[in-house]
Amino acid sequence: MKEVVLDTETTGISIKEGHRIVEIGCIELDNLVPTKNKFHCYLNPERKVSEKALEVHGYTDDFLAEQKKFKEVGEQFLDFIKDKRLIIHNAEFDLGHLNNELAILGKNKLNNEIIDTLILARDKFPGSPVSLDALCKRYRIDNSKRTQHTALIDCDLLAKVYVNLIDQKEPTLNFQSQDQEIKNRNDLNVTYYKKIIIPTEVEIKKHKEYLNLNLKKNYFN
Repeated sequence: MKEVVLDTETTGISIKEGHRIVEIGCIELDNLVPTKNKFHCYLNPERKVSEKALEVHGYTDDFLAEQKKFKEVGEQFLDFIKDKRLIIHNAEFDLGHLNNELAILGKNKLNNEIIDTLILARDKFPGSPVSLDALCKRYRIDNSKRTQHTALIDCDLLAKVYVNLIDQKEPTLNFQSQDQEIKNRNDLNVTYYKKIIIPTEVEIKKHKEYLNLNLKKNYFN
């Protein structure tokens, strides 16, 4: 199954207060390796951005007013994530906002399989900070470009964090093929040996002369 690392930015935290999505970012993974397939859009939330949200992502009302509305990109987004597992950090937040946007359009909630990396991190590092920045620091992932929260940058970082969280440092290895290759080598029944070379009497004599010469040099020095 292919996976999609997903992140959103919003006008604020609470759906009950009418907050909406202003950005969606998605990066597709195939066998844990990012493909060239990405989905990204800024959205006109049809309302003002809260001051706290503006501090987080920096998207102004004037900028967002020029973007498409969710109803214009909703189908494209659903096609992109169809039948794919979603990897989300703090999934409850993003899914809540996405399902709210879908509900406004009269559509069903998302039914994709979800992996919440926040829960994975809490289980793996109980009592430790598990924000995206904290996990990047733990795994020595460069997050210097994350001066503000933007969906695609966060997706890129989360993809790297996710691979580390599930202990898959080399996701492209095909262990089944490796096992077969080892079996094939064993079937060859190849015997390895080192060739023994016996020196001649002349070579032995010259070697002794060389050793005696060096011994004298070391003695007088």
